Amino acid sequence: MSSIMKVFLLLAVVVCISEAQQHERGQQCLCQRVRNKINLMSDIKDVQIYQATIFCDKVEIVVTNNSGLRYCLNPNLKAVQKVMASILKPKTSTTARPTVHTSSTGSANIARM
Repeated sequence: MSSIMKVFLLLAVVVCISEAQQHERGQQCLCQRVRNKINLMSDIKDVQIYQATIFCDKVEIVVTNNSGLRYCLNPNLKAVQKVMASILKPKTSTTARPTVHTSSTGSANIARM
C-alpha cells in the first residue's frame, strides 16, 4: 500500500472516531442537570421554555430566580407541569366589557361602562 493511501485511510479512521465521540457526548442541550423540585414561586423572576429542536430533543424549562441564579426544572414532574399549565393558561379578564345600547329615539349608539 502506498503512503498516500495510508494517510487517507488514517484520516478516514480519525473522522469516524471523532463523529462517534460527538454523538456519544449527547446533544447541545442547555440543561445538563435538572432539579426535581420547585423553589418558592415568589422567588421566580423568569421562566423560559425551550421546545425540542434538531440540536436538543428534550423540552427544557429554565428558571431564573430573583437573585439571578438560573436552573433547569424536570418537565416530566407533575408539580412542574401544573405550574407550567397555570403560567401558560390565558388570563381571563376581570374587567367588564362595555355594553352598547341603541337609542330608539335617535340614531346614536351609547356605550356605558
